[in-house]
Amino acid sequence: MRTSRIVWLVAALLALALAAGCAAQAPAGSGAAAKTDASKAAAPAAPAKASTELNLLCTPQQEWCEGMKAEFQKKYPDITVNFVRLSSGEALTRLRNEKDNPQFDIWWGGPIDSFVAAKGEGLLQPYNSPNLANLLDPAKMKDADNNWAGVYVGSLGFALNKNFLEKNPNIKKPESWDDLTKPEWKNQIIIAHPATSGTSYTALSTVLQSKGDQAGWDWIKRFSQNVQQYTKSGATPATLVGQGEGGLGVVFSHDIVAQMEKGLPLELAFPKEGTGYEIGGMGLVKGAKHQDAAQKWFDWALTAEAQNLGPKYKAYQAPTVKGATASKPELLQVKLIDYNFEQAGKNKKAVVDRFSNEIAAESQAK
Repeated sequence: MRTSRIVWLVAALLALALAAGCAAQAPAGSGAAAKTDASKAAAPAAPAKASTELNLLCTPQQEWCEGMKAEFQKKYPDITVNFVRLSSGEALTRLRNEKDNPQFDIWWGGPIDSFVAAKGEGLLQPYNSPNLANLLDPAKMKDADNNWAGVYVGSLGFALNKNFLEKNPNIKKPESWDDLTKPEWKNQIIIAHPATSGTSYTALSTVLQSKGDQAGWDWIKRFSQNVQQYTKSGATPATLVGQGEGGLGVVFSHDIVAQMEKGLPLELAFPKEGTGYEIGGMGLVKGAKHQDAAQKWFDWALTAEAQNLGPKYKAYQAPTVKGATASKPELLQVKLIDYNFEQAGKNKKAVVDRFSNEIAAESQAK
């Protein structure tokens, strides 16, 4: 009996010793070590380093691109903006070619027809900016999925050379789109090529939407007989006509006004049956390397502060946000057609291809 008690006592002491040893070792996953691991797991991740660079694809005129770059860098001095200026057709092609390795972070400016096409091809990144609430007409001025937003509005017009009209009093000022197909304008019209220019594509879409597909293409064929040259940039015809290289140019009205204010002998006219217009857009490039900096530009561009800068850099488009002031409100106080941006964007490739293969090719063959 005494022996069994001794055995039991020794066993109890051994159990106590083993328990104390285990506590002292504090294996991983328990005790002090577990608390240490838990504290490590709870530690917040280090914040991502803010981008110090922004690669901008800019479609409006060079002076405005340069001005916006400078103004943005004043507001965000830690961010260096690198930009390339391309017409909207060129910009869309560039994004397509770089889809697997984007070189730009944001595309700013140019008719939203191209942005609708870019969205359809998966080239843009949705962004729900808090400043989308600033838009005057969200139904028209932003994509339903927030792939693009509008940053300015402009109407199409005719740039007329005053000297040409004075020397040719028998030629009446055009009052309609159909007047542009009259024989007296033979070799006097300058317009951009729709493959590179959003301005020209807006003009084609305006005619096709107003007249219908068949009548519209018939008009385009007759109109092309009067075209002296197709330029790359949409604004260039206003400059060339102002310099006397042609009698008439089809251009956005704000670009015509910009050349008039430089002193070129131009007069602005609008078609009485209605003209097309653009909403200039912007969108983040999908897969861009500096998304945080691109979002800063996107937010800033939707403020009255940013949109009121246009006239400072000879850009007279109307703003799209509350609180901004239109410098030339009369440019939108004209008859506008009910321009269908979605239709224009979805049909862009087909229309441009047909124009290039049928109209421009025939013109070049002469």
